[in-house]
Amino acid sequence: MPVPAHPSSHRPAVSSYRSAASPRPAADRVEIRLPWWAVALPAVAFAALLLMIMSPGQAQAATADPALGQLIERTLHLLAP
Repeated sequence: MPVPAHPSSHRPAVSSYRSAASPRPAADRVEIRLPWWAVALPAVAFAALLLMIMSPGQAQAATADPALGQLIERTLHLLAP
C-alpha cells in the first residue's frame, strides 16, 4: 500500500460529499509563522523613512563636487564634438 505524500491527500471518500457551507476541521488550516526579523525589519525601515520625512530641515547639501560627477563631466567633454 503506497504511503500518501501529504497528510491532506489521504482523506476518506465521505469527506468529498461535504457541503460547502459546513465548517472545515482544524487539521485543514495552514499555520503561517514568520521569523521575528520579517516583521521587525520593515517596521524599522518604515520608522526611519518616517523620521526622514518629518525632519527635512536638518538635511544638508554636499558642498564639494563628487568625484563621480567630475568623471562624468570630463567624459562628456571628451565625447562632445
